[in-house]
Amino acid sequence: MSSNEKLLSRAIRERRATPSFDGASIPDEDLRQILQAGLNAPSGYNMQPWRFIVVRTLEQKKRLRDASFNQAKVEEASAMIVACGDADGWRSGDLEEMLRTGRQGGMSESYAEQARQNIPNYLSNHPNMPMWLNRQVMIAFTHMMLMAEVLGYDTAPMEGFEQEKVREVLKLPLSYEVVALLGIGHLQGTDKHNGGRFDMARTVFAEEYGKPLRL
Repeated sequence: MSSNEKLLSRAIRERRATPSFDGASIPDEDLRQILQAGLNAPSGYNMQPWRFIVVRTLEQKKRLRDASFNQAKVEEASAMIVACGDADGWRSGDLEEMLRTGRQGGMSESYAEQARQNIPNYLSNHPNMPMWLNRQVMIAFTHMMLMAEVLGYDTAPMEGFEQEKVREVLKLPLSYEVVALLGIGHLQGTDKHNGGRFDMARTVFAEEYGKPLRL
């Protein structure tokens, strides 16, 4: 851990949605570490249906800004990561790649054969594929956001965008669902105020709804 890195507990406590970035570039090694944190996230059946488009050129950030309700921070950010989920990834090679890497990690042949049968059956009949993709992608998204904060960057998770316009700007396949945008960089100006968080007694219960958790 370098002397510039924050403890994860501090990064979680101090993180704010950054309203404006200074546009300074991010070293490739830092960006690689942020992306790798997302790729290391857990996922259902280990299918890893996430896809991330990294936007760094000014021209492309301007186009993405136009697809994101003209929010200036899209253009100001050092990098924008567009987090997507691929509904058809399991059909086009992800399943076999997951089984290949799984075997390298000790997956048994019996488990692999069972997965080859069960996963297509589950995903082809899923009643709400966009919701499933959203769950998987947001876990990875949060990993990346927090890694950026640990490395000393500011972040802005964003849900304000027009999916079809983003799809057009990035030339995304039709099977891709755009889940969220993550702006990364360094704060310009004043940070967003601390809006506070609800007390645990309001949102956490023990054993069933309404029973207070005693800690």
